[in-house]
Amino acid sequence: MTQSDAGVASLTPTKITPAELDAFSAAQVQGSFQQTSQMAAMGAFNGPVDYVGVKRGDKLIAACYVVYTQSRFGLEGSVWCGPLCDYDNPQVVEAMTEALRRSAKAHHAISVSCWPAAVYRLHDLDGKPTSDPDTTMMDNMARFGWKHGGFTVGYESVVNRWNFVKDLTGITDEKSLLKSYDKRTQWSVKRAQSMGVHVRELSDDELGVFARIEQQTAERRSFEYRGEAYFHRFKEAFGNKAHFMVAEIHIDEYVADMTAKREALSAKVAALTAKNAEHPTTKTERQLGEETRNLAAAEKRLNEAAEFAKDGDVLPAAASLFVEHPREVIYLFSGSVEQYKPFYASALIQHDAMLHFCVEHGLSRYNFYGISGVFDDPNDEGRGVLEFKQGFNGYVEQMVGKFTLPVDKFRFGVSNLAHKLLHR
Repeated sequence: MTQSDAGVASLTPTKITPAELDAFSAAQVQGSFQQTSQMAAMGAFNGPVDYVGVKRGDKLIAACYVVYTQSRFGLEGSVWCGPLCDYDNPQVVEAMTEALRRSAKAHHAISVSCWPAAVYRLHDLDGKPTSDPDTTMMDNMARFGWKHGGFTVGYESVVNRWNFVKDLTGITDEKSLLKSYDKRTQWSVKRAQSMGVHVRELSDDELGVFARIEQQTAERRSFEYRGEAYFHRFKEAFGNKAHFMVAEIHIDEYVADMTAKREALSAKVAALTAKNAEHPTTKTERQLGEETRNLAAAEKRLNEAAEFAKDGDVLPAAASLFVEHPREVIYLFSGSVEQYKPFYASALIQHDAMLHFCVEHGLSRYNFYGISGVFDDPNDEGRGVLEFKQGFNGYVEQMVGKFTLPVDKFRFGVSNLAHKLLHR
């Protein structure tokens, strides 16, 4: 949206329809799957949902849905990744605030909290700022009564404060896509492809496979597991815009590949052994030692394959959920099986998603979603996730975070006091 969209003409806070929100979200730079009627349907499991917006004449210039959930002192509204509006325009912010205040009062709510899909500052993949902070947005929100929750790092329980994004502009095929990654990630993708790993989409009745991998990963990494029922609801809500993908090891292909490598290495070792016996040199001895170690590693992997084969012919190694939106594809959830980590299935599943959901459809924005926002601590809990995403190259969006609008000031004050006492 631009300043001209909001002009000095009369702006009207209004109720809107789910269809109006979807059309608006699809056309906005801030639009995401979070602000769609499909996600509102998911939120409806938590409480009442209201659709509100701002119009200038008949034209919608700001919109969102708000979900009301029960707290100890009454209902509280939540707007995830919204409202969708021009935060740098005070008239629009004022009108959207009024629309939300009216909605909250109609529901007898204490307050409304929002997590705008607005970038506060851009950073490179190593965390170095590449843009100025959007202080105008902060000033406008404060001016109309919104309380900011502060700038934080670490993983958030509601909406990400830091996102990792890859710009696919100019990438038109698999070759250029692969070339855009760093060398290590290129190797990982190629390695997975050579080890019999294949990616496919799970059908609705196979979501238990996804749920099991997600649960194992949640237990291993100590994050919240949403449960299989949630994933079924998500698929029902988003339909063919939600892709539950699995990367599977085909044991027969892996064994064939490793057997061929073992035979080739055996031939190399035999040739080098004969050459060294006939005319020993330091170079030949070094080569012989290296290839002998490679042969031992190949033998070890073949023995491991025999153990893996006891679990089945096709083994799910990693799974991810990707969500399509007209402006981007979002990598939302994922999990992996720890014992199959050497197959690099997680790297291949990302490559496959970018290729088939973005590159082949001319979509230039791939959203890797959340990181912790900590770039200088090798012991940070999110270090592994950060390094994995950095390997694909991209940039970082520092989001603005949480704002809260008090509506019933007395109950809001009591609620805040109780919260502070409980968390002393």
